[in-house]
Amino acid sequence: MLGVKRVIAAAPPFNGTPSPAIVVAMDLVGADEIYCFGGVQAIAAMAIGTETIAPVDMIVGPGNAFVAEAKRQLFGRVGIDLFVGPTETLVIADESVDGELCAADLLGQAEHGPTSPAILLTNSEKLANDTIKEVERRLTILPTAEVAGAAWREYGEVIVCDTYEEMVEVANDLAFEHVQIMTQNVPYFKENMRNFGALFLGPETNVSYGDKCIGTNHTLPTRKAARYTGGLWVGKFIKTCTFQSATEEASVIVGEYCSRLCAVEGFGLGIKNRQISV
Repeated sequence: MLGVKRVIAAAPPFNGTPSPAIVVAMDLVGADEIYCFGGVQAIAAMAIGTETIAPVDMIVGPGNAFVAEAKRQLFGRVGIDLFVGPTETLVIADESVDGELCAADLLGQAEHGPTSPAILLTNSEKLANDTIKEVERRLTILPTAEVAGAAWREYGEVIVCDTYEEMVEVANDLAFEHVQIMTQNVPYFKENMRNFGALFLGPETNVSYGDKCIGTNHTLPTRKAARYTGGLWVGKFIKTCTFQSATEEASVIVGEYCSRLCAVEGFGLGIKNRQISV
């Protein structure tokens, strides 16, 4: 209940200087210290400390593959949010939408990096073929085509299922970071999906909204981690601490049980110092 006493924030420079927009955003969310650097050096400075920066207890936030690896190696010395990356997107769609929309949403995340998986999951063979054609067309004109094209060629997939039920089964097995639902029955997927970082419900709810401005956190589990964890949220900063206190009378009663358990486990302390009755 005491709260986080010190919050520091860091971001790399933009064109050689701190980005005014990022500095303002950091200030608005309550950062006590703001630093203009990023990458592995920022992670190291925050985790280990420098002559001018005191080390922290926990590091959170997204980053590239090098940042993710630095956080992984420092986990234990400091707390971290979760292991993340690369960006993943799964578009679940049926004949109610077209290939142009599906292609735009797939490439909108594939452009984040050449190892970013982008998958269309559908029960419409026509939509599958239309989407593939549209993706290839867009890759001839997209400014980020070099990166997005590499991701699509190596990690892109189109999966055709027979039913909604099968689509849910496949989606839960994939356990992707971003899952966009564009079907006639959106509530069915909302109610039956179990493994995902974040759901984007309906064709109006673009994944980029989550990246930029819709309000939900966007540090999310990847690489099937959604099977056992959600993304970064306020609970990550809450420590569950316990305390114990026993009266003299209770200590006598509890001590009898404790002694028996010590004897069962083979610890001599309970046998030596307590009268045992098993």
